[in-house]
Amino acid sequence: MRLIILGFGTVGRSFFTIAKEKAEWLRIRHGLTPQVVAVVDRGGAMISETGIELNEALAAKSGGSVACHKTLGNKGMSALEVINGVEADVVLELTSTKLPDGEPALTHIESAIKKGLNVVTTNKGPLAVAMPALLELAQYEEVQLRFSGTVGGGTPFLDFAKRCLIGDRIESMRGILNGTTNYILTRMFDNGITIEEALREAQKAGYAEADPSYDISGLDTASKLVIMCNWVMERRVAIGDVHVEGISDVSIQDVERAKRNRKAVKLVGYVNDSEISVHPHSISLDEPLCVTGTLNAVTFRTELAGDITVTGRGAGGKETASAVLRDLIDIKRTLLK
Repeated sequence: MRLIILGFGTVGRSFFTIAKEKAEWLRIRHGLTPQVVAVVDRGGAMISETGIELNEALAAKSGGSVACHKTLGNKGMSALEVINGVEADVVLELTSTKLPDGEPALTHIESAIKKGLNVVTTNKGPLAVAMPALLELAQYEEVQLRFSGTVGGGTPFLDFAKRCLIGDRIESMRGILNGTTNYILTRMFDNGITIEEALREAQKAGYAEADPSYDISGLDTASKLVIMCNWVMERRVAIGDVHVEGISDVSIQDVERAKRNRKAVKLVGYVNDSEISVHPHSISLDEPLCVTGTLNAVTFRTELAGDITVTGRGAGGKETASAVLRDLIDIKRTLLK
């Protein structure tokens, strides 16, 4: 399976490393032999029809861009040029999320699908903006679009709901879907510090970006909720349909008040047949949904089985890369049917 990797950051490098380390296991267990034929970053591209070696890509990247490779590098080459010019089977869109328009990843995905390429993405932006249209386009072009790494990192929230609960009807979903805000609110609860102090701790620990606005505003959670709503509940919505309230106005007094009542303030995404929203909410410490630190959790309320809660790490290069690998295996199986 020939792969084009768009974005060679933490997830891209982690995937390349895992694919190399587990090459024999993937071949024997799943009949999958990933071959990276192109890698694209902000400086250009590295291309080889016979396959790129991980150590070569990493060495080139250490010079500032994979395009710095002496023989395989193509400085200034865009992702669209690579998509249209390189023979491949799957495009891995692993660039960082940009809102409100989801670009340039949205154009990358659309172009790949129109060329007849399967796509795996960890980028929430395009799906938050245009998920129904992208799903329809993929179906029309008879290719696979997979995105399990967009929600929950390596924790299979989407696959669990879509496959394991196939015999039941999901009435609603409640989720803590952003590790950064959950870490901040946990530190406020545990140590009685302000949101500003907790944010600085999160940034120092590497749990928050230098610009944490997507997390704090609730847009990251809203994007994930849109994906879940479309995929799991088959409601065709976009991020503009979500009522979003972040945590910037949560005070230490709010947290302490909840604590006295054996509750914790959490940023909760909620969706049912008529509502889709994100807002801070006080939930009981006894609820399975009340996870701490950077953990994510989703409670699926089902018609027959009642409430089922899934928890796990919602981010991380290795964890998200495992979801990419899961999607590739799924594509491989689908193509063999």
